[in-house]
Amino acid sequence: QSIGCDDYLGSDKVIDKCGICGGDNTACKVVSGVFKHTLTNLGYHKIVEIPEGATKINITEMSKSNNYLALRSRSGRSIINGNWAIDRPGRYEGGGTLFTYRRPNEISSTAGESFLADGPTNEVLDVYMIHQQPNPGIHYEYIIPGDNVISPQLLAHRRPGEPLNGQLGMPESVSHDDEDLHRETDILTGQAAGTFPVIQPGRFPSHQPENQVPAMQAPRQNREHNWKQVGKTECTTTCGKGSQYPIFHCVNRITHEEVPEGYCDSSTKPIPEEEACNLFPCPAFWDIGEWSECSKTCGLGMQHRQILCRQIYANRTLTVQQYRCHHLEKPETTSTCQLKICSEWQIRTEWTSCSVPCGVGQRTRDVKCVSNLGDVVDDEECNMKLRPNDIENCDMGPCAKSWFLTEWSDRCSAECGAGIRTRSVVCMTNHVSSLPLEGCGNNRPSDSTPCDNGPCAGRVEWFAGGWTQCSTECGSGTQQREVICVRKTEGNFDVLNPYECSYLEKPPSQQSCYLKPCGSKWFHTEWSTCSKSCEGGFRVREVRCLSDDMAASSQCDPQLKPEEKEPCNTQDCIPEIDENCKDKYYNCNVVVQARLCVYTYYKTACCASCTRVANRQSGFLGRR
Repeated sequence: QSIGCDDYLGSDKVIDKCGICGGDNTACKVVSGVFKHTLTNLGYHKIVEIPEGATKINITEMSKSNNYLALRSRSGRSIINGNWAIDRPGRYEGGGTLFTYRRPNEISSTAGESFLADGPTNEVLDVYMIHQQPNPGIHYEYIIPGDNVISPQLLAHRRPGEPLNGQLGMPESVSHDDEDLHRETDILTGQAAGTFPVIQPGRFPSHQPENQVPAMQAPRQNREHNWKQVGKTECTTTCGKGSQYPIFHCVNRITHEEVPEGYCDSSTKPIPEEEACNLFPCPAFWDIGEWSECSKTCGLGMQHRQILCRQIYANRTLTVQQYRCHHLEKPETTSTCQLKICSEWQIRTEWTSCSVPCGVGQRTRDVKCVSNLGDVVDDEECNMKLRPNDIENCDMGPCAKSWFLTEWSDRCSAECGAGIRTRSVVCMTNHVSSLPLEGCGNNRPSDSTPCDNGPCAGRVEWFAGGWTQCSTECGSGTQQREVICVRKTEGNFDVLNPYECSYLEKPPSQQSCYLKPCGSKWFHTEWSTCSKSCEGGFRVREVRCLSDDMAASSQCDPQLKPEEKEPCNTQDCIPEIDENCKDKYYNCNVVVQARLCVYTYYKTACCASCTRVANRQSGFLGRR
């Protein structure tokens, strides 16, 4: 017979959803709703308040998003995801109960985050959402007791059968200030939205009934009763080799009815022996490891976990080939993660005035990296690729301009005869003058004026002509000019012998020149000796592409590359005539036909005939 929640044998009482032993589910209320507000600001937003004494708490995001749920006690203590730090999924104690925080990480999953707790809570708790993207909706649900509900402490000490004295009143209505959709549903209607894990609460402390019947005394043993195996215990495992034991009861040998064990001799009761059962292997399953640390300390990162195909047999868990788990969907090995929101760039000031009153200048503004707590931090904590510009060019329009002049130089360019004096002439912006200047224009003042220090006496000097053109069109070359010794008198020049100017430094008559780079060009060596002196041979040379600095290059035009190999000595060979080479045998044509010229004797005896045959054969092979 079963034992009820009141600890009586044969009792069928169970604990209802309100936590009452033998209750009828009418002593409490379900409060549920959906938070659907459209939020605009990033950060924490309060969703719902969970009152003291709430049970079966379920806060679930209706679909996956980049938002996070957060939980805080009314006293200000953070329980889950507080202070801009994202906690890992798991169990967290708060408000007198244990909350299970779930955050599905599988890429294929569309489920959102959730908080689940059995309760009851011993203080008011506030649920928040860390808003980062549009709100998909937050479903919340919890159970609260009615005003006249008997406390669990009272139930724990009430003896079975003792009246509740009217302490289980009718459920009272529940009201909320939130504008979102709320539902208040009696447990018996079964219309409460959402689900939560049903965890069987523990039974209240038992009390020994006062009218318990004492155990029956065993009558005198006789042979009418004996031990009989009536079955076996349940196998300790459903698969993978478990164990079970036979069950022996005392029965009447005639009627086979079961009787108390006292009717049988306990010394003859068989000792149950262990038997193996369910020897077939258990189905393979995916063994899921813990997630690794997030790859990034803030913002979206990646985390990984190990997935193994495992199988249980004989109380041992073995790693097997993955194909044995093909009947199961393989969990994801990678997932996105976010520990906290990253710091962001903030523009602290407007643009400054342009650095110049006219023309093109620059202006600046203050750009700072600010943490999610509002503190200024190092720029490295923000994404440098997204940093707004803090300096830019500005154009204040054209500036007024005028010609600025220096005084004429004091010295004439020639010690005697005609020369010039110079001055500097520049067009400059005038930031100070209020003259209505329209710009410098084309009327540029002269920067030179003639001067004359009187006639020159005749004197000797080197006279250099103009330079000739550069000797090369590209690369390094030379150019020359003619330098002669002359006597200058009143604008006339008389040519003198060079020794007349020997005491003067002679200007150079040659200098290097460089018009432009030649680029890469083909260079080659001289042809080699021909491989044959007649009847066609070949000769070769090395060809290289070199740059201006004589380094190997690949920029030469392949179509202009010189040949690296060509034929040579194509004329026929003229055999040398040996006066001593004569036929000494009267029938040398037979020797040739019999191909006996390969032998030294016949080659000497028929020298002329064998030589002609050899020349004809070499000419034939050469033509092939």
